[in-house]
Amino acid sequence: MAALKYFAYRAAFEILWASQLARIVRVLSRSRGVIFTLHRVLPDPPADFSPNAILQVTPQFLEFVIIRLRELGLELVSMDEAVRRIENPESGAEFAVLTFDDAYRDNLVHALPILQRRKCPFTLYVPSGFVDGVGQVWWQALEDIIAQQDAIALTDSKGEIHYHDTRTLTQKHQCYASLYARMRTIAETDRVEFMDELGAQYGVPMQSHCRELIMDWGELKTFVEEPLCTIGAHTVHHYELAKLERAQAMQEIEQCTGVLKAQYGINVHHLSYPIGGVASAGPREFELAAELGMKSGVTTRPGGLYYRHKNSLLSLPRISLNGLFQEHRYVDVLATGALFSMMPGG
Repeated sequence: MAALKYFAYRAAFEILWASQLARIVRVLSRSRGVIFTLHRVLPDPPADFSPNAILQVTPQFLEFVIIRLRELGLELVSMDEAVRRIENPESGAEFAVLTFDDAYRDNLVHALPILQRRKCPFTLYVPSGFVDGVGQVWWQALEDIIAQQDAIALTDSKGEIHYHDTRTLTQKHQCYASLYARMRTIAETDRVEFMDELGAQYGVPMQSHCRELIMDWGELKTFVEEPLCTIGAHTVHHYELAKLERAQAMQEIEQCTGVLKAQYGINVHHLSYPIGGVASAGPREFELAAELGMKSGVTTRPGGLYYRHKNSLLSLPRISLNGLFQEHRYVDVLATGALFSMMPGG
């Protein structure tokens, strides 16, 4: 199903680019700009089994995106400047914001040198528990476990063991899709317990796995001291806030900003909701962000930015720089926010 979906998207991108429709829409649209979502920046191509390849782009593609956006007339700005331009329709040209979620170590190694060389402002959304090394990068851990195994044994609520074959590439993808869907629907406490047990069973301890992928506080300081970088909050544990009781959801945001303040003396005013889709963050979470004094909150709902967003700065859309769409010609389509605003969920 996922393969068919991405095949359809790719076909649509080809048509939009070849017909020049993306350019026409961008010229005629009232979209003020776009916010892009990125996660990982890695030079090596993903393995054959890499369901999270959608979350990684190459350094070369990142650099091309920066160059091409400027060629298209979009000014790359900080989140503070983006908010100012949304609120003031006459202020500045069409703009784009690059945002990175999760504080992956590869952002330091492979992304930062490009951003500095191209003098490109950007925002890094930090989950403080991940930087402490006590979080679960569970979506990647799930991939890593399945990639190494020919079968996965799972115990159900009755204590019965069920084996899932993962020898072939198809079986691996089926197993991942099933378990990913399960992780997205169960309570966060149950998900944490499940992944701890699964990781221990198959030699992928969650904390050491997190430590390998995510920057520590010393490494993160490089970004805090970088003038091009705006540090944002991404909660403590990267829980889907909509699954939590109100008090816990508020604590996830408030404690994250408090830890960043304690570590570096910075006041954090921008928030990225973990996962960020409709099921993960909604009106209640946007209200919590407002109560805590956030200036902006970004989702993963697709779309461009319009003047009307001055009334919904805590539920801003973003467009994913998806690792499966790294063709240079697709950047012209990705830069056309109005097209994504017309998508389901946009």
